[in-house]
Amino acid sequence: MKRKCEGKKQYPHLFSPLRIGNIKMKNRIICAPTSPSMIDLNGHFTPEMIAYLEEKAMGGAGVVTYGEAIIHSKTGKSHNKQLQLDAFGVRQGMNEAARAIHNAGAYANIQLSHGGKYGGLASVGGNVATCETAYGPSYEMTPMGEVHEMPRTLIYEIIKSYGEAARLCKETGFDMVQVHAAHGWLFSQFLSPVMNQRKDEFGGSLENRARFFLMAVDAVRKAVGPHFPIEARISGDDFTDNGLGLEDCVKVAQMIDDKVDLINVSCGNHEDPDMFCRTHPSAFYPRGVNVYLAAQIKKHVNTPVACVGSLNDPAQMEDIIAAGQADAVELGRASLADPYLPKKAYEGRAEDITPCLRCYECFGATGELEMVKCAVNPIMGEQLAAKLHKSTADIMKSVLVVGGGPAGMEAAITLANRGHQVTLAEKSEKLGGNLHPAGAAYFKEDILKLIKVLERRVKEADIEVILNTEVTPEYVKERNPDVLMIAIGAKESRTPIKGIDGENVIMAIDAELHPEKLGSKIVIMGGGLVGAEGAVGFHHEGKEVSIIEMKSEIAEEVNSFYRGGLMPEVEKSAACYTDTMVKEITSSGVKCEKDGNEIFIEADSIVCALGFISPYDEVDQFDGVVEETYVIGDCRKVGKIYDAVNTGYYTALRV
Repeated sequence: MKRKCEGKKQYPHLFSPLRIGNIKMKNRIICAPTSPSMIDLNGHFTPEMIAYLEEKAMGGAGVVTYGEAIIHSKTGKSHNKQLQLDAFGVRQGMNEAARAIHNAGAYANIQLSHGGKYGGLASVGGNVATCETAYGPSYEMTPMGEVHEMPRTLIYEIIKSYGEAARLCKETGFDMVQVHAAHGWLFSQFLSPVMNQRKDEFGGSLENRARFFLMAVDAVRKAVGPHFPIEARISGDDFTDNGLGLEDCVKVAQMIDDKVDLINVSCGNHEDPDMFCRTHPSAFYPRGVNVYLAAQIKKHVNTPVACVGSLNDPAQMEDIIAAGQADAVELGRASLADPYLPKKAYEGRAEDITPCLRCYECFGATGELEMVKCAVNPIMGEQLAAKLHKSTADIMKSVLVVGGGPAGMEAAITLANRGHQVTLAEKSEKLGGNLHPAGAAYFKEDILKLIKVLERRVKEADIEVILNTEVTPEYVKERNPDVLMIAIGAKESRTPIKGIDGENVIMAIDAELHPEKLGSKIVIMGGGLVGAEGAVGFHHEGKEVSIIEMKSEIAEEVNSFYRGGLMPEVEKSAACYTDTMVKEITSSGVKCEKDGNEIFIEADSIVCALGFISPYDEVDQFDGVVEETYVIGDCRKVGKIYDAVNTGYYTALRV
């Protein structure tokens, strides 16, 4: 059995302490600023929000940071629901949050923010203008509305608010504060040589454009005292014509070198759709893509530097610290997929870390549902309710789970961990189900990692696994379980199109798993997520690809955050025919109708990616075989990985 601190030997730099002002971090891992919308309409923390932060601390991070707390609500509230540090009654929830983080073993950090002009414009974080007037560094007319030049009197009022907010955070128990000067918000706007066209002391040279930021940092320092830790989040590169490049970002870092205790280096612009997927790197970027920016800035400052960039692997984090690229790593989505990542790494259980899929399910839920969820972590956003779950079942039962995809595996693991005797039967030769074709493309390796994690948990849970077995009602009767759980997945839809039975037609799953069956010129029928991702993968393998889609948009059903990273890749990979209907498949291509005209698209292979349907007839054959029967995953209702994992987990809790 591995010692509880086995990982400390494996990752000695990652698990070394770090002094920041008057605190000493137990390791180099910080939960990066995140701000799910679990805030009430008064701008206060909710119990759900506090439980979310608490679990991150329980997971072993040295510091847990709440993101985008607004210091001046009248002008700076950029999201529909945000923590408002100047709201009446905000102290109680803040103190409860800080205490929860402390009691779980971490330091509590909070990000001080102001949306700048997005305080009065609709933004990624909010679909309505949240403040009466949009104030930016200079006047501009944008597609979202009019932006007014921020008066000097308001600038000084906001500077004062930064100091008052920092004092409040210290008084309510937070151990450090972070001043946000990146991602296109207030200070980022003032730093921009394009957005900032002012003629006073806050415009012109870089030193002048940085003045507002520096004065706010000084106000924070005066409010919290000389030893209280201040972190600053800055860009290493804005990657836009509107912002700063690396050279100027280094200069900004040098300006705050003697003013703050930690410099967090991010990049990009939250409000630029093309940059959002670099600021929060999509699956099309390598892990740690933004670390080099922190490494470059670290060469020019004495202050400790923290890096970000979809980091997920403790070994990579160790290498970053060991090589001197950064002094600390900050984890965002990785700490949602698995809040216990630090603890597992420390204990030598890195192989059990649930990988973030970079699917943006979390961002999508924050905007659409005003809460947070995760495709691979069913407890995410439900931490408060999870405290009520019993760890073991009242009555131990024998359970037969039919189907070894994500729903079946998650259910089997949860059932076994609650004390039930579990058998998992799968008709193919391996577990994973449709995760295998979903993870086949070059940019989906995290899905393959998820399969391995789930397989390992199945093995460690002492679950009886039976492969190459198609379960029938007779088989169930022979096994005679107390509980039957059906998780047989979905079937690919095969629309009755003339020629669809031709030898040149291949179903999407088969195409993903066996690309060698494809010719050099491919037509994909169906431009949903499967077709869109398939196009990118096939193009990467050297194929010439076209997509035919009936709707007006490719991947229309995909959340806007993931779609923002996906579509540029699709457009580079395939000729897209939207509003187009397939009429007939021939041996040399596809006859289609578009805008009332017939067109012909040549192809060696036609990939059928027309969606999935639940196999209700196969499910219904088990009616009455076992009194306690549950249907989970895609065979219940076709959905995403989130739906499969979620139904598997919560159904298992009911047994």
